[in-house]
Amino acid sequence: MFNRIPFLGAMLVAVLLLAPMAHAQEADPADVESIDAIIKAYYEVVSGPAGEPGDYARDKTLHHPEAWVAIAGEDADGNAFVNRMTLEGFYGDNAPRSQPFWEWEVDREVLRHGNMAHVWSRYAASREPDGEPYTGGVNTITLWHDGDRWWIMGWMFDTSEE
Repeated sequence: MFNRIPFLGAMLVAVLLLAPMAHAQEADPADVESIDAIIKAYYEVVSGPAGEPGDYARDKTLHHPEAWVAIAGEDADGNAFVNRMTLEGFYGDNAPRSQPFWEWEVDREVLRHGNMAHVWSRYAASREPDGEPYTGGVNTITLWHDGDRWWIMGWMFDTSEE
């Protein structure tokens, strides 16, 4: 039994060191090679026809394993609120869309310092690809570059009317 302790100890160290990586899925390098690429993918994963769910598997590869999502707005009484959740919480059961939904970026402002960037991304949405927008808004997205790729660390949008 005692001759197994070094082996078990080495296995435990390996598990502890690799555990954070176990949550990260392998991303398509084209999705995470630049700020432009990850923002393009960010909008593609939520867009699609009725009857299909969002592309959670691909979206998960864009997000850091500890990323957060926040949705702000106003309740019926006009009180401001914010709901913070994980990406998994945002997708919930990832049920198919009841209506077609396409969202795309229309304007962007980027502030970058070193390996971090903050993106203020204005968007429009329609019921068909390149269709007439029925809504729009702003996503505020925090990105981090780990030396090899970009990660979405968190994002937030506000459902309130301007």
